Amino acid sequence: MSPALAILNRYWSYNSFRPGQHEIIKAILAQQDVLAILPTGGGKSICFQVPALMLNGVCVVVTPLIALMKDQVANLARRNIPAAAIHSGISWYDVEQTLQQALAGQARILYVSPERLETRRFKTYLAAMQLSLLVVDEAHCISQWGYDFRPSYLTISNLREVHPKVPVLALTASATAEVEKDIVEKLQLKQLKTFKQSFSRPNISYSVFNCESKINKLLEILQNVAGSAIVYCSLRSETRFVASLLRSSNINADFYHAGLSHEDRAAKQCAWTDGFTRVMVATNAFGMGIDKQDVRTVVHYNIPGSLENYYQESGRAGRDGKPAYAVLLFNEGDIEALKLQPQVQYPSIEQVKEVYTHLCNHLQIESGGGEGISYDFDLLKFSKAFKLHLHLTGSAIKLLDLEGLLTVTDGFYFPSKVEFTTNRETINQFEQLNPSLDETIKVLLRTYQGIFDNEVSVYEKQLAKLLRLSVTDVKQQLTLLHNQRILKYKPQRETPHLTFNHTRVPAAHLHIDATVHNRRRILAAQRVDTM
Repeated sequence: MSPALAILNRYWSYNSFRPGQHEIIKAILAQQDVLAILPTGGGKSICFQVPALMLNGVCVVVTPLIALMKDQVANLARRNIPAAAIHSGISWYDVEQTLQQALAGQARILYVSPERLETRRFKTYLAAMQLSLLVVDEAHCISQWGYDFRPSYLTISNLREVHPKVPVLALTASATAEVEKDIVEKLQLKQLKTFKQSFSRPNISYSVFNCESKINKLLEILQNVAGSAIVYCSLRSETRFVASLLRSSNINADFYHAGLSHEDRAAKQCAWTDGFTRVMVATNAFGMGIDKQDVRTVVHYNIPGSLENYYQESGRAGRDGKPAYAVLLFNEGDIEALKLQPQVQYPSIEQVKEVYTHLCNHLQIESGGGEGISYDFDLLKFSKAFKLHLHLTGSAIKLLDLEGLLTVTDGFYFPSKVEFTTNRETINQFEQLNPSLDETIKVLLRTYQGIFDNEVSVYEKQLAKLLRLSVTDVKQQLTLLHNQRILKYKPQRETPHLTFNHTRVPAAHLHIDATVHNRRRILAAQRVDTM
């Protein structure tokens, strides 16, 4: 038995690797860079988790999927494999503790969101850290010619400058020849070995139906195929509507989209993962990074925008290798809407400049101002106020994001923030006059390192347990301390958030690369034609 197979058997109780896994692991152990294009559900995680346990140091995994981070860290913990994750949803204190653990070698695998790579604290720790392997998950996100370009991925190559001898494993489930070339160039992959597997999923039956009544066809499918299911819809409002219709026909269904609160999404996801909810009707915000093996059916209620999206989403069916079904429902109206999609996804530069001007006026940003300032942002409210097309406006803002002019997060979870705004002498006097708040102040100071010097993330639930109070009482006390100017308290929010990266300039002076923009639109039209 090879050392890699012994590790696989010891921690995962498998007696053999899936096709291609062992060859990828051997290349990594030989210190070679690897590009692995593997099908959805093809066992990508094993390709880096096994060598991470065989090499000295920390394996850093860059991924945009917070759900995947949480899921994999929990799964590894159950196997007694020390792993940790750093993303925007954890506190300053937890980030510091996690980095210290990684530096001390107490975490063999460290998951990191790409946005975290450029923070000063992460770069300081990374320089001192012993790295065994750098893994880039969803590697297609590094290419602006792909279907899911994320500018934050372009910073990953900076890690190579800090640790030039550490092998890199780039993983993706879909890459055209152009995207594949981009991955190799942007990640500076050398002594490269490329592995590609067949994308055939013989256990999945693919069907396409042109139907007048989608809901009737959906009911027929779910009544004839037992087991867990996902139904993908294009619109948030449609997820609620379809789930309601399914429930009225005695099918246990719920809905999910990015506009729900963080707690609602987590509860709904857990109920579905644990089998309490049979059918999840969702936008494509649902499913990334969730490894549920026994999904029997994935139904697309609308046509996805690209074959890559369809492959990713339908591939969540049948990961246990047992028979499963992927069904696409459509009508002629869907096809017409799909043909218009590239124009909506990539509006003209004149339209983008118009949205930019309205955006600056809406947020009351004066000429020469706005740089580095963040704003809560409601796209629907903004579009209505200026009588703009909702989806075209969203695309224009995304383009401004791609150009680096601003940064926007869609329905992102921001934990509560607290920072003490007075000195310790004043706090001591305040505690003597307000004994009912004394314990709350002491717990804050003990629990959150750096709270005097920085705005730190705090969690009311955690404080409630420590103080033996209700969450409502904790929020009231923090609000009282804020009103008394002892500290600054910003309650958690889950609204979209927009940050200007540069000062406002006249729209006529706004630089958008027309050649790149037109190329993106042409590629989007080609993806629609392929679909």
